[in-house]
Amino acid sequence: MIVDKINESIIVKKQMADDPAFVKTVEKTIALLVDAFQNGHKVLFCGNGGSAADAQHLAAELSGRFYFDRPPLPAEACHVNSSFLTAVSNDYSFDQVFARYINAMGNRGDILIGLSTSGNSTNVVEAFKTAKERGMICIGFTGSKGGKMKDLSDVHICVPSDDTPRIQESHITIGHIICEMVEKTLFGNVQ
Repeated sequence: MIVDKINESIIVKKQMADDPAFVKTVEKTIALLVDAFQNGHKVLFCGNGGSAADAQHLAAELSGRFYFDRPPLPAEACHVNSSFLTAVSNDYSFDQVFARYINAMGNRGDILIGLSTSGNSTNVVEAFKTAKERGMICIGFTGSKGGKMKDLSDVHICVPSDDTPRIQESHITIGHIICEMVEKTLFGNVQ
């Protein structure tokens, strides 16, 4: 059972590695983040549950550091302010929490990265709609079907799996690759 689960994870990652279109999509994502940071823009993340944890994790890799000491990059996960999250959920609805945050914090040229294994998380979909209205770039991390986020994404990173744990494992793997390449491109190998 344990070995089977490890092998399932390996198979999904191998499918991504062997797909030139998938690799090009990740390369495009890296280029968009580099361009945004070089032009004074920020990257915002959103997701629910495990995807929220991944969103916060990746934002921290960019705003803190990844492999080496370097200046921080403006990146944040939309859910980290619990007072905002609970107030908006109470006063409006949980479906609007990320959209409201994007409306307050997002600007033209900023990037929103939404993580949803189904691609149908209503609050992430609503955030993408608001981000589009504000002139932001939307990058969707989903599972194989893409859901509603597929058509709202300027760049769609579509993990070739329908199994939530395998998708989330792949999201963090791809996210780490993006963070590493963005850091190296912007700062070289500063130690």
